[in-house]
Amino acid sequence: MAIIVMATQFIPNIPSNVEAEETVIREAQAPITTIRDIQYPTKEIKITQGYSFFHPGLDLDGITGDEIKPVKAGRVEAVSHSKYAYGNAVLINHGNRLTSLYAHLSKVMINEEEEVTTLTKLGEMGATGRAFGDHLHLEIRENGVPINPYLVLPR
Repeated sequence: MAIIVMATQFIPNIPSNVEAEETVIREAQAPITTIRDIQYPTKEIKITQGYSFFHPGLDLDGITGDEIKPVKAGRVEAVSHSKYAYGNAVLINHGNRLTSLYAHLSKVMINEEEEVTTLTKLGEMGATGRAFGDHLHLEIRENGVPINPYLVLPR
């Protein structure tokens, strides 16, 4: 009996007319970002020339300064600047023998060996090299050979 009396001395006495205080725990709210696995490199998709034997890529219409992003995450394999052919161009290695080329850029904003995601801004659309008007020339290559980009890009 003495043990019970001593044990009750350690139990807090809460008056019956006082309500217990409610504790609210809130979780920190962090923004959620969805990263696409595969995407078109331009915000607006307007194809002016498709893939063919004589044109190994897609031409996407736009205006100088439009943002260009990679179709898939990877590593920048090469950045080239030329007054001929592809003009300012970026080549990205996506692994599994798949690469993508972005040509005729007015501005390149990344460097060789840089890791990129689908959120990375590679550069801006332009008309450098052998281009007739603002556009992006996009090539998808497997083992270095151009393939139809529709085999990779979402429809």
